[in-house]
Amino acid sequence: MNRLHALIDKFPQVRILCVGDVMLDKFLYGSVSRISPEAPVPIMKMARETQMLGGAGNVVSNLCALGCRTSFISVVGNDETGRRVCEFLKETGCSPALVECDGYETTVKIRFVAGRHHLLRADQEQQLVVNDELMVRLLVEIDARLEESDIVLLSDYGKGLFDDRTTQAIIQRCRAAGKTVVIDPKGVDYSRYSGATLVKPNLKEFHEATGVALTPSEPGWEKEALRGAQYLFDTYGIENLLVTLSEYGMIFIPSANPENYVCIPTEAREVFDVSGAGDTSLATLGAALGAGAVPHDALVISNVAAGIVVGKFGTACVTGAELQEALHEKVRKESSWYRRDNILTVVQAEAVVAKLKKEGKVIGFTNGCFDLVHLGHLHSFIKAREECDVLIVGLNTDASIKRLKGDERPINNEEMRSLLLASMDFIDYVVLFDDDTALPLIEKLRPDVIAKEGYPLDKWPEGRYVISYGGRAVELPRLEGFSSTNIINRMKNC
Repeated sequence: MNRLHALIDKFPQVRILCVGDVMLDKFLYGSVSRISPEAPVPIMKMARETQMLGGAGNVVSNLCALGCRTSFISVVGNDETGRRVCEFLKETGCSPALVECDGYETTVKIRFVAGRHHLLRADQEQQLVVNDELMVRLLVEIDARLEESDIVLLSDYGKGLFDDRTTQAIIQRCRAAGKTVVIDPKGVDYSRYSGATLVKPNLKEFHEATGVALTPSEPGWEKEALRGAQYLFDTYGIENLLVTLSEYGMIFIPSANPENYVCIPTEAREVFDVSGAGDTSLATLGAALGAGAVPHDALVISNVAAGIVVGKFGTACVTGAELQEALHEKVRKESSWYRRDNILTVVQAEAVVAKLKKEGKVIGFTNGCFDLVHLGHLHSFIKAREECDVLIVGLNTDASIKRLKGDERPINNEEMRSLLLASMDFIDYVVLFDDDTALPLIEKLRPDVIAKEGYPLDKWPEGRYVISYGGRAVELPRLEGFSSTNIINRMKNC
């Protein structure tokens, strides 16, 4: 993960040119308590209104929030909305170049929200027609910024900016200058994206463009993804494809070797609002690639960012600091499968026991292999916990079990066994030991109580040792009919 943090640290040096359909997002918030008597629709009592950049403008907001040095080119109308968009863009810290088009109405999306529920979206828009004069003005702005850019992002919202002629002119200029071109597409005809470095459709867009419907919850869906991707590669000369899979994550497919596809699972978070998640994904993907990331690392960063933004409400951004924190949390969660705070080394256990004894706690101890945990084990743990304030379980390592029981044991390795025990409410700490008996560990920890089922004192040296320094040895009642060996033998005979 250190390399991912290093990539994020480079974002302020990344120069990104973004071209796309900009719009103004309005959110009208209120509450609903009754249905209209005039029609079966809710009546919303207005409370407040917010405005922010939408469409490709949200990509720019995310790029600037990540710290990237961002230039932005778009078309707006000669109207109040266009001027408001320009003000918002300047506030992000980007370098905007808005081409005004007389007679064109800048797009506005108005969302009515009651509580956390979207009731309605109303769009004020008209399709942009890029004539020769407008195209020349656009390309002049692109040419002026292209050389100083590390990567180019095209955010197509289907409002008319990216027609066949304009899109190809932009892509060809970028490729001639040696620039990576990443496109968030729209529509069914990908011929205008021919020659793009990477195109990023979602599930619905992929289906519309290829005729291939993906069901990531079903086995073998990857083959269908490869089939659809190959169609786009062969037909349109697209170099790489990234399909976002909603709650199933992402799949990256390179045209050079499609079999080397990469799947990235989604980052599980509570979802409040998916508005703008695609914009955040595009921005972080572009920032990571611009910082020199290999595709896999760029996907991970993009996926983490999308997971953050869906946990926010409304059109939102992700900052570099949030990304860093989310990656730290990701490492912590992934590593917890192998290690929890209450799985201790012997040295750590000695320190913990010393501290607990100073607090007046009664330290209990039991031990075993606990290869296949069954009801008999649970019964012993519960009874042992009743004898103390803190219960420590000494757990045989894999190597010690093999010496005691043969090469076929353990069935479950020490990582799985320690995690399972450490997850139980009535076990406070787990300590692995590699000796043939737990006596060397007990000599170090000197618990107040040792508890174990089925061992009388004359056959229980660990119990006699605890008694020798004033502790108690408790022989726990056995719950008959349960043992790991019996379970294994029954499985073998099935």
